[in-house]
Amino acid sequence: MTANKNLLRMKFARVIEAYAARTGCTLDEALDKFYRSQTYELMRDGISDMHCMSDAYLVDELIDEASSSETKTSMESR
Repeated sequence: MTANKNLLRMKFARVIEAYAARTGCTLDEALDKFYRSQTYELMRDGISDMHCMSDAYLVDELIDEASSSETKTSMESR
């Protein structure tokens, strides 16, 4: 299923704002994190209907993704 491009852009904005509010980072940092995430790629490409998930669910996914990438980075530096 393909999402309407305008609706998808509004969803991106809501998720970015919610991520910034939840993590305490700036909107610029949240924007950067979002657009570099696998979550964004899945939403953009319409895979698994990620764009149909709630904003809160998508923020949780971003946080989980960030946590797992930080863990991976720390393990690689050992």
